[in-house]
Amino acid sequence: MTINTDVVIIGAGPCGLFQIFELGLLDIKAHVVDSLKQPGGQCSELYPDKPIYDIPALPICGAQELVDRLKQQIKPFNTKFHLGQTVTRLEHTEDGRFLLETSSGTRFDTATVILSAGLGAFQPRRLRVKGAEAWEGSNIHYKVSNAGAVVGKDLIILGGGDSALDWALELHGKANSITLVHRRVEYRAQPASVSKMKSLAASGTLEEFHGNVRAVFESEGAFGGLDIVDHDGQQHRVHAEQVFVFWGLSPNLGPIADWGLDLDKRQVNVNTENFQTSIPGIFAVGDINTYPGKKKLILSGFHEAALAAFGVQKYIHPEQKVRLQYTTTSPIMHKRLGIEE
Repeated sequence: MTINTDVVIIGAGPCGLFQIFELGLLDIKAHVVDSLKQPGGQCSELYPDKPIYDIPALPICGAQELVDRLKQQIKPFNTKFHLGQTVTRLEHTEDGRFLLETSSGTRFDTATVILSAGLGAFQPRRLRVKGAEAWEGSNIHYKVSNAGAVVGKDLIILGGGDSALDWALELHGKANSITLVHRRVEYRAQPASVSKMKSLAASGTLEEFHGNVRAVFESEGAFGGLDIVDHDGQQHRVHAEQVFVFWGLSPNLGPIADWGLDLDKRQVNVNTENFQTSIPGIFAVGDINTYPGKKKLILSGFHEAALAAFGVQKYIHPEQKVRLQYTTTSPIMHKRLGIEE
């Protein structure tokens, strides 16, 4: 059975969720497809407890808290999510619409498509060394699902970016010990985080180690830790109960790369008037798009979603005049939001 709709949003991260809201204000219904099994994108999947400081009017907001707030905001629109599946096929029909099909066999006949897929159908870069696969999920992890579960544990954190440093600092004082392992002396994280980590390492309350992981070792049949080789070729056996790998994501646009869109490396070029791509009817917001001056910020993605919604409205109803209405005063907006007068 084919689902007929005005919009299919590909990606349910923060920008995709806010896109639902902006479309809903214009009385445009959407279906959402995401490869993950829950909405929230990277915020939910990789760093749900990470604090975010640059969301307007929220001095501090946890990543999962932001997702939960966005989900609450879109409740009036009863959007249908199709999770745990990716779009595998897109066909531009003669009448100007699009036929989409997902990996689960879901089919859509849609007037427009909005790409909000972040880096694509991403997967964390895995620890691919001898013995690692058997311990994934129990002792080797690619996200911190429950920070309370590591209290009093001996941890190894792998990585040199913001996620690795943020979690090393967040879990310091909660874990029994933390060894931060990075293959290079230079870090990609924020300088303030690196400086704070260096201070903790100098005080002896956190161990900083530079080298490459060679293998997992066991101790009496249980997980023992990692064998790591330093830059001088010396092997070190680092004991730990839990390992967290923050080597970033392996970006993969998947079939999107074959749709004939104008691409700049792995990103989609857009027109900043309405964030339409080179194919009329396909729009792109968030980290997946690029344009002069692009900044990969959630708040920038929110702005893009607002303009994309108006672009979609004009594309679907070219004969209608687009009127800007304010949620504070518009009875129409209040009705769409379910606000009683």
